[in-house]
Amino acid sequence: MQFRNDGRELDQLRDIQIIPNYIEQPLASVLYKQGKTWVLAAVDVDDQVPRHAKERTEGWLTADYAMLPASTRPRSKREARSGKQSGRTVEIQRIIGRSLRAVTDLYKFPEHTLYIDCDILQADGGTRTASITAAYIALAMGIERLIDVGQLAENPLNDTLAAISCGIVQGFEILDMNYSEDAMAEVDVNIAITGRGNYVEIQGTAEGKAVEPEKFTRLLDLARKGVDEINTKMREVLSEIDVALPGGK
Repeated sequence: MQFRNDGRELDQLRDIQIIPNYIEQPLASVLYKQGKTWVLAAVDVDDQVPRHAKERTEGWLTADYAMLPASTRPRSKREARSGKQSGRTVEIQRIIGRSLRAVTDLYKFPEHTLYIDCDILQADGGTRTASITAAYIALAMGIERLIDVGQLAENPLNDTLAAISCGIVQGFEILDMNYSEDAMAEVDVNIAITGRGNYVEIQGTAEGKAVEPEKFTRLLDLARKGVDEINTKMREVLSEIDVALPGGK
């Protein structure tokens, strides 16, 4: 009997599509699809930096995150109409920016700020992890273009980055949860991992019952497997458009 509602194996990712240069206006953009979760990530640059970065003679990198009203059913409210962002939105965009800065040498682009916008076009679980991955892809593309036009002397990225969710549902340890799985998960973990296998971000919650160390270790192993597969896909797509990633194209 198949356990997962979409027919996947317990350790199987949803289908991933990476569509570079999805829109023309920004420095770089990508439409990242992971199952029915779709993220549009775009990157741009300007020559203003926050005071704390200017004092240290370094650049800055920051992220915004938003879910379009039509990305969920029922329709979600547009936060701009309420005049403030939700705590969830603020938390996620800080995670995206913090994760990207962990693999970026800010001193290699002094007096520049890189802005990454992540907009959720369609949501079916894992929007924060998909946004981290999409944001990294857009960032890598944007940096390549800045190097090509002579605005950057060298690539400030020191590793690749991807993120994935995993959890325990009805006693089963599963990779890349969709919304229905996430909603009934006994344990829910979101993990961002570099290409070298180092952990950048781990967010985990056990609902109602604490998780045993050996089970949590197996979840980490699942996440590493998923991130390895995402990295392979990422490299394949970006190599086709001559975007260099740390560790080779």
